[in-house]
Amino acid sequence: MKVVLFDIDGTLVKAGGAGARALNHAVHALTGHPEACKSCQLQGGTDKANFENAFVAGAGRKPTRKEMSALTEKYVARLPLEVTASVKAGNYSKVKGVEKFLARLSGKKEVLVGLGTGNLREGAFIKLEPSGLMKHFAFGGYGCDSHQRSEMLKKAVGRAAKIAKTAIKPVEVFVIGDTHLDVQAAREAGYHSAAVLDGFGDERLIMRSNPELVTKDFRALKPWLIWLGLEKDPRGVRRGTYICPDSPIEHAQHGRTGLDQKDLDEGIKRLRALKKRTAGR
Repeated sequence: MKVVLFDIDGTLVKAGGAGARALNHAVHALTGHPEACKSCQLQGGTDKANFENAFVAGAGRKPTRKEMSALTEKYVARLPLEVTASVKAGNYSKVKGVEKFLARLSGKKEVLVGLGTGNLREGAFIKLEPSGLMKHFAFGGYGCDSHQRSEMLKKAVGRAAKIAKTAIKPVEVFVIGDTHLDVQAAREAGYHSAAVLDGFGDERLIMRSNPELVTKDFRALKPWLIWLGLEKDPRGVRRGTYICPDSPIEHAQHGRTGLDQKDLDEGIKRLRALKKRTAGR
């Protein structure tokens, strides 16, 4: 059994800043600060952490449990309005190719498709509702599960195991996101990782985090299906790690050693510098 977990924002859909606007509204209602999210890095975080950071930006202190509950309630109440505003303004969209990819995965009996998102469960459903993609997801891990993305992913896998009625090995879990934090969380949990570049992440940070697969979006399905082990590699090599900027598939050293070419090049430079210093003594 394979478990494929998708982040939402920048990976499945782009909601045109609806989440940030809803959170600003909630923080403003409690603290009077109108633009708290401008002081916070929301991409790649969980809502639990983002809500706390936004409140701190607005109030200058951590929220109490009661304040966090009120903040969450106001956010969830406001989010549908902000998502609708994004849709009406033409700022809501699905990441290219994702609908076809999900339909392909949903047709596989050996694959369970779930969410691995920092959004609250209610927030996740609200953001996905206009896209029509929610029908593909039977379970998930959410921002209300933990402050830590890796723990949230583990919660999702636990729920997948209950559906499958069998244990899920880490090697059977594939995490797809759009930031380096998605990749890091997958690695911390012991899962496979991949990233799309057409989301909200920093491309330089994504590449440095060494995901097993990188593509712009989901329009070219073959690299994704090979990465998941659902199709054979056209080169006939064993599935390991691939870095795919667009469509060509490159079998990378990282799949066998944990090192990519960047690591090797930097290591060689350090070795040469050390030899020069030693020779000069």
